[in-house]
Amino acid sequence: MGIFQEAQQYIVGGVNSPVRAFKSVGGEPPFIERGEGAYIWDIEGNKYLDYIQSWGPLIFGHCDKDTQEAIIEAVKKGVSFGAPTKVEVELAKEVLELFPHLDLIRFVNSGTEATMSAIRLARGYTGKDDIIKFVGCYHGHSDSLLVSAGSGAATFGVPSSPGVPADFTKHTLLAEYNNIESVKAAFEKGDVGCVIIEPIAGNMSLVPAKKEFLEELRELCNHYGAVLILDEVMSGFRASLRGSFDIYGVEADIVTFGKVIGGGMPVGAFAGRKEIMEKLSPVGPVYQAGTLSGNPVAMSAGLAVIKKLKENPEIYKELEKKAKALMEGFEKTSKENGIDFTYNVVGSMFGFFFNPKKPENFADVDSSDTQRYAKFHNKMLNKGFYFAPSAYETGFICTAMSDSDIQNTIKAYEEIAKEI
Repeated sequence: MGIFQEAQQYIVGGVNSPVRAFKSVGGEPPFIERGEGAYIWDIEGNKYLDYIQSWGPLIFGHCDKDTQEAIIEAVKKGVSFGAPTKVEVELAKEVLELFPHLDLIRFVNSGTEATMSAIRLARGYTGKDDIIKFVGCYHGHSDSLLVSAGSGAATFGVPSSPGVPADFTKHTLLAEYNNIESVKAAFEKGDVGCVIIEPIAGNMSLVPAKKEFLEELRELCNHYGAVLILDEVMSGFRASLRGSFDIYGVEADIVTFGKVIGGGMPVGAFAGRKEIMEKLSPVGPVYQAGTLSGNPVAMSAGLAVIKKLKENPEIYKELEKKAKALMEGFEKTSKENGIDFTYNVVGSMFGFFFNPKKPENFADVDSSDTQRYAKFHNKMLNKGFYFAPSAYETGFICTAMSDSDIQNTIKAYEEIAKEI
């Protein structure tokens, strides 16, 4: 019996997060034993160049020495206290120093928890129940947000989930990404307390918002008295040091963080303007809690990563250069083989589509050739290149990747292009 078959006897679907099951790309997932730098090895000894990097947090690659040392030193003192620690304060200061429009932060344990809590806070602050989200944006699996979500939900063809009461989702209004008229229509339909959006959507492969769209969204929220939440769980410290803020300059009322600020450990956070954040318990009436929030091991990992990024902000240019080289190589090979191909690159994030049109929203993304992506994934995996097992996920470059790693990936694609 193989490990995947054994896993299915004890774990639902054999995995602890749905996309890992490889259902949309076929085949069986490799079970990973270890990682080092840009590479991972499965339990059978196969080596892969890893373009997932734990879905984004490992910007310095696997087993980064500084992150490891911070974790080990923290563990020596204790893994959890359920009480305040100094390292929480240090990480909070490091994050907030970068964002002049954010005053206070609350750490949680996941991106889902961050977005869920941010929406509760926004509703409590405004006294309005309705929220606007965008088709294809995934903000975690909490009930109010699991409506027309991208990423894993799209991979499995589930626009929403059984078990989510209609009474919850009736307060979630949908708009089309990069279409401001659809947002205006949504505002007119309900009493909107907040708008939540991925300013760089990483859950429909990679689709960045248009600058003017985000600016108009900010103006609409001001006009209607709604809280603007920018979900940067994925793009924060990944697209640039300050995520979308360095790119668009749009000031959110609340920003959600995750991934990178955990350095590979389970961490999420939401930060916002003082008058909003002080509605949160224990200062205000909006309740949110978590026994493991601000866990010292996770905080120590995040602190090591954020300090390192702040000391070396030039790495983003180098990461983007490599991401563009990879995508340009793929584009050239695709063109030579008559394959429709477009892509987006933002900092160390990349997304590509087997599609003649560069997508601007989820409908565009959904028109891509996902069967071709499945063939691409299978053949590249067999050659030792680990891409996301879904056409709806973003890819990531880490600092441990070399120019030769990029060129070897392009060469492998050249070898399989005719077969897909």
